Amino acid sequence: MRKLFKFSYIYLFCFLIFPFFSYSESSNKTLINFDHPEEFEEYSGGNGTVKVRNKNSYSLPMKNLRSDQKIDFLIGNGLFKREWLPAPSIKSSSDGLGPFFNATSCQGCHIKDGRGHPPDSTLEFDDSISMVFHLSIPPQNERHEYLLDTYLVKSIDDPMYGGQLSDFAIEDLLSEGQINVSYEFIPIAFDNGTVVTLSKPIYSIKNLNYGDLHPDIQISARVAQPMIGLGLIQAISQKDILVNEDPDDENNDTVSGVANIVWDYDINNTNIGLFGWKAAQPSIRQQSADAFHNDMGLSSKHYPNGSNCSEKQIDCNRYEHGNSPTVDDFEVSSNQLDLIEFYSSHLAVPARRNHDNEKVLAGKKIFYESGCTSCHTPKFITAKSDYSSALSEQLIWPYSDFLLHDMGDGLADDSRAFKASGREWRTQPLWGIGLTQEVNGHTQFLHDGRANSLIEAILWHGGEAEKSKQEILKLSIEEVENLIKFIESL
Repeated sequence: MRKLFKFSYIYLFCFLIFPFFSYSESSNKTLINFDHPEEFEEYSGGNGTVKVRNKNSYSLPMKNLRSDQKIDFLIGNGLFKREWLPAPSIKSSSDGLGPFFNATSCQGCHIKDGRGHPPDSTLEFDDSISMVFHLSIPPQNERHEYLLDTYLVKSIDDPMYGGQLSDFAIEDLLSEGQINVSYEFIPIAFDNGTVVTLSKPIYSIKNLNYGDLHPDIQISARVAQPMIGLGLIQAISQKDILVNEDPDDENNDTVSGVANIVWDYDINNTNIGLFGWKAAQPSIRQQSADAFHNDMGLSSKHYPNGSNCSEKQIDCNRYEHGNSPTVDDFEVSSNQLDLIEFYSSHLAVPARRNHDNEKVLAGKKIFYESGCTSCHTPKFITAKSDYSSALSEQLIWPYSDFLLHDMGDGLADDSRAFKASGREWRTQPLWGIGLTQEVNGHTQFLHDGRANSLIEAILWHGGEAEKSKQEILKLSIEEVENLIKFIESL
């Protein structure tokens, strides 16, 4: 199989040399034979793709991971599932939780390494553990403007509650508050007569225990994302991502993707963003450290503060932290971050299902002809990787350009993240999306889980995607079904 992918690399390179066989996005739409699957299309994650379809489909190591590396993967998996405890505890290697937190483990949000969901408003005791509220305010002074303009911060925090609401707290401390979600309902009609009702969320916070929020507060809801394929995304050459930027829409296709510019703690400078709903993190390692700090109140090299309390939260700041000289004087050591990074980098992408089915191929044709590939770029070849041979020079099919796009008023939340405005979102990779129900027991999509199905997710698209959405609204019932079958096969 390795040789096949090596051949594919040469094959695609030759196509790039001869313009009449070009594999650029524009020519993809005209040269692909939609009567047959493309070569290697089944292997979404390259040689590491796994052919397992069950509740553990997102939790498996890449198939091409070396045997001697699997122990690091397993240890990293154990850390990902570790339940952290408040300090001090009898298990000092696992203490330091909080004082405020949203979950006690990584797995608590990324359930089965998969997709989170909003709280179920129909259930009295359904918690919001896999959804968080990001909090920000508009810049209030020149200092705020400077921090934003130089990318030293992604947004300006609420003065009291910080950058994220914590709906849990350690014993004897009140949580910051509880998220509250209600919905308005918006019907949208296809030309074929089908009516789909969209659920528009309305966000508020109940039981604020430390005073009022800033009067200009901006609330941005997020659910946890699937963990599959992260290492392959990081292994894509930056130039292969940046080549798809079109900030001035020079090709006149109404799509003008741009990369986010974010602060990278490892290089102490700016970098392009790759991870998160707004591509606000440059690396798996920094994304992990950010989650440890903001979701669990744990310190690390990137976030040395022993708590996630704001300066104004006096009671919170009095609690003991779990920083220890035995783990770099932090609660999460650099070695533990290494293992979490390794685990997160090598979670395999599941293989396509029914990729050669006639209806799936018909849906693929609609996906391309409707312009969806203008943002959901089907494939990349990863760069040569010194970090891991499993990630190196792989033909992958993420269906994302990993750029920011203006998605219109319907999805806007006014909250910026470095260069990303409230209207801009990173194109989400689609690989593995058809297994969401099997792994996580629901079909709730988009950044806040507002879409209860794939078709609802499509109909929420606006802004740069408005033209494609209007094309889809013209489809027949059968064509819509085929389009969904294609996306479910990914």
